[in-house]
Amino acid sequence: MVLHYLPERPAQPAGDLASPPVARAGFVVGKTVGNSVVRHRVTRRLRAVVRDELDRLPSGSDLVVRARPEAADADFAALHRDLAKGLDRLLGDRVPSR
Repeated sequence: MVLHYLPERPAQPAGDLASPPVARAGFVVGKTVGNSVVRHRVTRRLRAVVRDELDRLPSGSDLVVRARPEAADADFAALHRDLAKGLDRLLGDRVPSR
């Protein structure tokens, strides 16, 4: 998997000022991963894995997880381990600000 990280979202024009900025995640699972059934399964697994780790991200940040073809055969534990390692590299010793 490949992680793309935006530590701070650009300011939006006067829109929804009532809700505080939260960390968001998006997923890119292309046709190289497999057919539609496989891609949706990988997306569901990635969504569950990211949900467990989303609290590590600072509020107002964005994370895009791009699945590689190997994700089709990876189990939940392997995806979780890969995401945790990737976030460790991205965030270092940074403590999320809330």
